[in-house]
Amino acid sequence: MTSGCRALRNYMPDHDSEMVRRFKAAGAVILGKTNTPEFGLMAVTEPELFGPCRNPWNTEYTPGGSSGGSAAAVAAGMTPVASGGDGGGSIRIPSAYCGLFGLKPSRGRNPNGPDHGSVWQGAVQNHVVTRSVRDSAAMLDATNGPDPGAPYVIRPPERPYSEEVNRDPGKLTIAFNTRSPLGTPVHPECVAAVENAAKLLSAMGHRVEEARPNIDGVVLAKSYLLMYFGEMAADIKHVSSVLKRSAGPEDVELLTLTLGLLGRTFSSGHLVEALRVWDGAARTMGQFFQTCDLYMTPTTAFPPARIGELKPKALEMGLLAAINALKAGWLLKASGVVDSLAEKSLARTPFTQIANLCGLPAMSAPLYWTGDGLPSGVQFIAPFGDEALLFRLAGQLERAIPWFDKRPAVTTSLLSSGSENTMSSQSVKMGRDSIHQQ
Repeated sequence: MTSGCRALRNYMPDHDSEMVRRFKAAGAVILGKTNTPEFGLMAVTEPELFGPCRNPWNTEYTPGGSSGGSAAAVAAGMTPVASGGDGGGSIRIPSAYCGLFGLKPSRGRNPNGPDHGSVWQGAVQNHVVTRSVRDSAAMLDATNGPDPGAPYVIRPPERPYSEEVNRDPGKLTIAFNTRSPLGTPVHPECVAAVENAAKLLSAMGHRVEEARPNIDGVVLAKSYLLMYFGEMAADIKHVSSVLKRSAGPEDVELLTLTLGLLGRTFSSGHLVEALRVWDGAARTMGQFFQTCDLYMTPTTAFPPARIGELKPKALEMGLLAAINALKAGWLLKASGVVDSLAEKSLARTPFTQIANLCGLPAMSAPLYWTGDGLPSGVQFIAPFGDEALLFRLAGQLERAIPWFDKRPAVTTSLLSSGSENTMSSQSVKMGRDSIHQQ
């Protein structure tokens, strides 16, 4: 389990997680492991250890992250289902970029054992990316429920999720919003994805109205990053324990080291303040759902970025190296870096984190393709514990505008060739980059 990190290249746990145990118990055949950004930190999958993972719809673009390798493998037809962890959008973002269905369950719906009670202070939930709603529901049927020592035990589903897919969702009230919670730009194609979905939902008989919860998105983003910093400090300490020495730039990527340095700079009081922001946002969302059944937004604010587009520039990398060498986290803190990081790192994907921090179930449905032929997802967030409602609506949407047979050119060229010898170099490169150790 390398987590995309050089120091863990040969790290192999001696037992399965509870999720993997349940996958195997359901009859899943493990094909391989897929590429991921280091420690699942980024919304692109370009770790230094394995190199970039590529989007089957256009291999010059990212499949997103952190479950980018999983999404690329499913979109390319390598496997019908691939696992993913979602701590800020890491199932939904790659699903949106790769034309797939991706659902993040409620906090506590799937297990984190036997080694963890909660991951990223409860922000992370594990599930799968799939081509069909049916497959996602079937996998959640196989994995949901607490395991021994689970810190969260929520109400079990009334019936199998596989049955919900074909049930009528009834007439829903769906609030929608296309404005970024950070006040940053949203690409016209991502706005169009939601507007088209609103028209479709209205034609289905649902009530669709523009509204958004009264939550300060900038404050929420800062609270998310404070957790991020602390988790990276803990992860780097774990790497050091595996190495039996202090981890350095030869072991861990420079940006990750910098985040860990910030984690050691902020106080425990700052983290508690951040978690209180999460609790306040969860209460606000609870009140918001008294007026509507679902909340709809773009999954991402921009279509996929080009490979390498979001990498730090050489000057930025030099500055980070100097700060890490001096262990000058205080300098970064004093410079207001948290504010700039909140905007720079989340501006392309500002819509997904709220579901993680509030523990809410959310899904990305592949309802739109841009003029360039790239997928663009639409996100739906439901009240706590109501994955069933998401599956009912997703099934209705999938029947209205089927997406299962939409295939990227990489896949169709492989299927039509009939021979490995005639695969394009582009197809070969995509496959090689996406199947790697996670």
